[in-house]
Amino acid sequence: MDFNFITLALSQILEPQTIGYALAALGLAVHFGFTGLLNFGQAGFMAVGGYSFAITTTQFGWPLWAALAACVVGSIIFALILGIPTLRLRADYLSIVTIAAAEIVRYTVKTPDISPITGGSDGINGSSDTFNALNPLPDIQYHLGIGTYNKEQLWIRIVGWVVVIVAALVIRQLMRSPWGRIVKGIREDEDAVRSLGKNVTWYKMQSLILGGVLGGLATVIVIIPTSLQPDNYGTQTTFFLYTIILLGGATTVLGPIVGSIIFWVVLSLSDGILSLLVSNHLIPITSIQQGPIRFIIVGIALMLLVIFRPQGIFGNKREAHFSA
Repeated sequence: MDFNFITLALSQILEPQTIGYALAALGLAVHFGFTGLLNFGQAGFMAVGGYSFAITTTQFGWPLWAALAACVVGSIIFALILGIPTLRLRADYLSIVTIAAAEIVRYTVKTPDISPITGGSDGINGSSDTFNALNPLPDIQYHLGIGTYNKEQLWIRIVGWVVVIVAALVIRQLMRSPWGRIVKGIREDEDAVRSLGKNVTWYKMQSLILGGVLGGLATVIVIIPTSLQPDNYGTQTTFFLYTIILLGGATTVLGPIVGSIIFWVVLSLSDGILSLLVSNHLIPITSIQQGPIRFIIVGIALMLLVIFRPQGIFGNKREAHFSA
């Protein structure tokens, strides 16, 4: 039997996909875990930020700093458009609006009328040129743990994890500041915070912007070594992000990072184990059925997690309001 899938699964720890989802999950933790916003549209922020970066680099030839600024500005504008009419909504009403907004973004970029700019269903390739132009590493093969990487592959991994660490430290300090105590108060009792004279809607908007910007930057990390595909930012992405933060702890800073690592390693492991069992005719399923079964396993694991440890690995059960 071939057990190479174990090595491939462990290599997910350093994959840009894992890094990007850790950053996007940090943003969702700001929304859901710390502020109590039931945002099901983080995939929309990821798509807007990613397209802002990809279009400005490939279509307009902007330098890296300007494209990153466009990513941030695009995420902020989307947060304002989404938040101004909806942040007075609560719980399931907000979730319905946000998931609809994310789907509107996904279908809009696939519209044939604007496909010369957005690439339509084919997406956008070539977003890595400006980023790789700043790569200072020598052009050799690098052996890091169980993986071997060229200079471009190592460069995005180094930069990606540095961005995640810096973002985590910033959020940690923010949540320990007076601003953080206010947004946590909004999560606990919005009316009590409003009675103290605080503009609850404005604080929610700030939280929505902060988490949305992190989601947009996350997509940049993910698409640089690959390409931007619109169907990668549908409801499945939101499901993945909520699984990650519930796994690690929605009300923590470390939880989304560790949750992303565990999620992608376990997902890859389950895929490898199923492939091994199917190829050796040990279970009566086909390779076509393998993909859905993998997600069934993840869904069952999430159900058990919410039932038996709703606070996640690092979370505090007193703050796990979603379990009520």
